[in-house]
Amino acid sequence: MKRDVIFYQIFQRFPELLFEFVAQPPVTANRYRFESVEVKEPNFRIDGVFLPPDDATPQTIFFAEVQFQKDEDLYHRFIAESMLYLYRNRTRYDDWYGVIIFPSRNLEPENQTVHRSLLNGDQMQRIYLDELPQTEAQPIGIRLMQLTIAPETTAVEQARALLTQAQATAALTREVIIEIITTIAVYKFTSFSREEVEAMLGLQLEDSRILREAKAAGREEGREEGREEGREEGRREKAIAIALRLLTRKFGPLDEALRIQVQALSDEQLEALSEAVLDLTELAAVTAWLETPHTT
Repeated sequence: MKRDVIFYQIFQRFPELLFEFVAQPPVTANRYRFESVEVKEPNFRIDGVFLPPDDATPQTIFFAEVQFQKDEDLYHRFIAESMLYLYRNRTRYDDWYGVIIFPSRNLEPENQTVHRSLLNGDQMQRIYLDELPQTEAQPIGIRLMQLTIAPETTAVEQARALLTQAQATAALTREVIIEIITTIAVYKFTSFSREEVEAMLGLQLEDSRILREAKAAGREEGREEGREEGREEGRREKAIAIALRLLTRKFGPLDEALRIQVQALSDEQLEALSEAVLDLTELAAVTAWLETPHTT
């Protein structure tokens, strides 16, 4: 799973999130911008840098690293790159701070002696996602980070809760959150297509800019092909195919009787079945679900 990519997407959209981890965040935290910077001679690229606004006093720069694999050179590299960047820009900044995010402590470098004064000082902070409280009181950005390490057995439930929380946010932020959740889910459930993941999460096409564009493209294609009812039939066939694929991937080949039952479901029932698949533990539970009245 490309967690570093996801984290940097989160930081780009919510740069103020980093300061949830900082004991004394700057008063201009909501105006910092997240960038990748290059340091030449030698050539270093620092992917996570939070630059202060021009009118901030003091001018404090924040360096961030997301580390999801074992790397014994991490602290050497992080500190060397940060210090070299400060040296190259020594007249621009008054202070600096470092934040390193791990999924758990077991991915920390073993040798912490060399840099102990920095690691144990007040200018660097190490975050362990699995030790943060799992509560709805957490900022949504931190909960998005926690979703990246959630086991598949609870990830869908956590994602649905985040989607519910996103509905209460401003329209632009809601769209960004939904896209990030969908991206995380697609990376976690690598054997499922994006459409199948969206079906499990109960996402609507209108919830995502990407999906709205796909929907618009589908409408245009439908106009070129002809009648509105043809488009509706195509959408229904796709919904049936998604539900059958989800069931097949979890329970193996389906008998013809079960396939016929699924094909006879209404559009609303197909959507509900796709969402319920991960919660069903055996094929008999699927049969029971199909025989239970659901909203039509």
